[in-house]
Amino acid sequence: MDKKKVTEKMSWGKKNRIRKIIQDDGRVVMLALDHGYFLGPTRGMEQPRKALEPLLPHVDSLMLSPGILTSCVEPDFKGGIVLRSSGGSSIISDDLSNEGIILKPLEAVKLNASAMAISIFIGTKYEKQTLMNLAETINEAAKYEMPVLAVTAVGKELEKRDARFLALSSRIAAEFGADIVKTYYCENFEKVTSTCPKPIVVAGGPKLETELDVFELCYNSIQAGAVGVDMGRNIWQNEDPGAMVQAIKAIVHDNYKPKEAEELYKELKNKK
Repeated sequence: MDKKKVTEKMSWGKKNRIRKIIQDDGRVVMLALDHGYFLGPTRGMEQPRKALEPLLPHVDSLMLSPGILTSCVEPDFKGGIVLRSSGGSSIISDDLSNEGIILKPLEAVKLNASAMAISIFIGTKYEKQTLMNLAETINEAAKYEMPVLAVTAVGKELEKRDARFLALSSRIAAEFGADIVKTYYCENFEKVTSTCPKPIVVAGGPKLETELDVFELCYNSIQAGAVGVDMGRNIWQNEDPGAMVQAIKAIVHDNYKPKEAEELYKELKNKK
């Protein structure tokens, strides 16, 4: 997706924020570490500050909760900041989709955020509630020219990740006015990207079996029209997170193919 087309109708303030996320080549490597807002201390991210150290130089943007930003990221970080702005349920609750708004746009502005992230749960008991969370945040964020990233969440129902469902969810998010949509990769992913008029970033999801699986996910997502990836567990739960993030970056920004990225990963890993 042409970055100029993405931002051409935006105000200067919103363009400036979006450009901290999506880079000059129209692509983005986003590091997801907001898992703790419902999972608590996840393996590999028990100590966020320590886990982040080798990764920050290689990512374009972070997606994280307000509390982890203020306690674990230094103010001189130059990349984009996408703040988790919806929540309210934990992994031990009956329904992860029962979310409310946990961060208001004015507070995001105070934290110098580049965007706010709101999850929507299409097809669940709380579908309307989460869509109203998105609508309220978009309307309030407009006062400050703050971009909103919509996350097409599936909660515990991972089987929902097919093209029909994800195209539906992504298009609804775009229709409501989300500036960026985060969704999952799936078979026939072109159906999702071609019917969503906003930039799509692909979620990494649960940790995959091999590094090559991750590289193929990244490569196929870009080839099918995504502007980038938002990876978490597939990076910081890896045996060598630093090598992993650099290999993913090579796919997204340097057009490496999966096997080339695997070779780069092994080379970087063996240097240590």
